Amino acid sequence: MRVTGDGGVGIEVFVEGPESGQPVLFMHGWPDSHTLWRHQVKALSDAGFRTIAPDLRGFGDSDKPTDVEAYKIAHTVADMIAVLDALEVDKAHVVCHDWGALGGWGLTAFVPDRVERLVALSVGHPKAFADAGFAQRMRSLYMLLFNLEEIAEEWFSRYGNEMLAQHRDREAVIELLNRPGALTASFGWYRANAHPRTIINPPPEIPPIHCPVMGVWGRGETALTETQMTYSQKYVDGPWRYERLDNAAHWMQLDAPDELNALLLDFLQ
Repeated sequence: MRVTGDGGVGIEVFVEGPESGQPVLFMHGWPDSHTLWRHQVKALSDAGFRTIAPDLRGFGDSDKPTDVEAYKIAHTVADMIAVLDALEVDKAHVVCHDWGALGGWGLTAFVPDRVERLVALSVGHPKAFADAGFAQRMRSLYMLLFNLEEIAEEWFSRYGNEMLAQHRDREAVIELLNRPGALTASFGWYRANAHPRTIINPPPEIPPIHCPVMGVWGRGETALTETQMTYSQKYVDGPWRYERLDNAAHWMQLDAPDELNALLLDFLQ
């Protein structure tokens, strides 16, 4: 189904499972689409959940604004509210990853009445990300490259295969990024939210998280330290649970689907 998001941006949404089931909103990140969640969607839908998996703006079949400011996280939060409203969902569990995780933390913090439980994969709370210090900042230096217009696009055209070597859907993902305007749109997330000054500036103030939260991190992760996930507990006033998947890297949805699905079913039921 097609939903009109913030500013008139079209958001493609894929819904499965019984309409009466508990709703679960999946939010992917770079460089993915809703298909990243296919194993989780099947497992949760089979268990009776109503799964809602949009292509976030700039990705998949959703619209790809050319204005960089359109990719600020606030617009994604508004998009997700529009999706829930269109489906007449008052409150949902949120399962999120990568840039989608940043959006999920924002949605949970600023619109808490719409989130039942939060599951953040790979990316911890924005303040915990800042607390993680030098090691995390060194791992985040690639974000500076992605801020360089035209240069980042040319760099990825040469080295994208190597950068995504751990991604089990690499060929399909690169095919999507090769659509007209898609690669630049995907970099819009970095250019709108990860300006070079964010490496040294303090993070913005965010209200405390009051709902139950589970953070999941993969031991093979190369871009994100375990610390930035475990430190998230400091910013969660509600129940906190941490899980580490030892046989998964960044894209744990594909590396260890059965283990991740078991964690989701245990936490969300």
